[in-house]
Amino acid sequence: MNLQKIIDALGNGLLSFPITDMDSAGNFDQKSYENRLEWFSSKEISSVFVAGGTGEFFSLSKEEYGQIIQSAAKVVGERLPVISSVGRSIPEAIEFAKMAKDAGMHALLLMPPYLTGCPKDGLVKYAETIMNNTSLPVIYYNRGNGILSAPEIKELADKCENFIGLKDGTGNMQELNDIIKTVGDRLVYIGGVPTAEIISEAYLAIGVNTYSSAVFNFVPDLAIRFYKALRAGEKEIVTQIIKEFFIPFVNLRSKKSGYAVSLIKEGAKLIGQSAGDVRAPLVMPNTEESKTLEALISKAKELSKR
Repeated sequence: MNLQKIIDALGNGLLSFPITDMDSAGNFDQKSYENRLEWFSSKEISSVFVAGGTGEFFSLSKEEYGQIIQSAAKVVGERLPVISSVGRSIPEAIEFAKMAKDAGMHALLLMPPYLTGCPKDGLVKYAETIMNNTSLPVIYYNRGNGILSAPEIKELADKCENFIGLKDGTGNMQELNDIIKTVGDRLVYIGGVPTAEIISEAYLAIGVNTYSSAVFNFVPDLAIRFYKALRAGEKEIVTQIIKEFFIPFVNLRSKKSGYAVSLIKEGAKLIGQSAGDVRAPLVMPNTEESKTLEALISKAKELSKR
């Protein structure tokens, strides 16, 4: 796929991050996943990110990752840019990047390293090494223990031609604005905090036009309506949707660690698009929380018609 087409899709339009389907035994369900990708692709989205944070990348085996990217290439093909995650150790990231290229992925999302504390010069070397070992375009996910500031992002952009985008997972608008003003349009910028819609207005104000929508998995019509209202400057609708859906959802999400993923899978179940349960160490919501989410889904149906 033409690089400019990928960049344009990342810079304008709603980005979707599908959950990963598991069967009743907790194994990857390829057929169900392919049906989900077909459903996603039929909606008004600009790109598909597979095996991302919402897709439980951290819990997938190499074999499952291979099945996921092959399914995505088969189902989505060239209709939309398809981006898959890489990360973990440098050898694993390089191996996964090769698998992604061979499968037909259009770009990569580089996740932060796991567990260990990371000095910034070490993070630059980590990212640089991975980027220099793939010809695919790479988006760096600035989150967790992989956070880089403006000088490091600029250094990485200067060193790696295939570094095309930054996904913000911090929500630190001062730091992000510093990066944008320092690096400029050398990169495309994506909002990537959990439930990014909650701060989408702040993102938009500093030039971040797109974000990852996890709730698209179970309230796609609301996700699309909200994004269109945001970009059209329909402030009354944006405020109402944030107040009546996203704030209550974030409050529910805050009840337990990992609910940024678990609630998405529960929501998919509630609309008849089950992808099974999350894998440990994450846990599914309890009955009361599920009922609260069900009520929010009903509210989303009303709001999407505004």
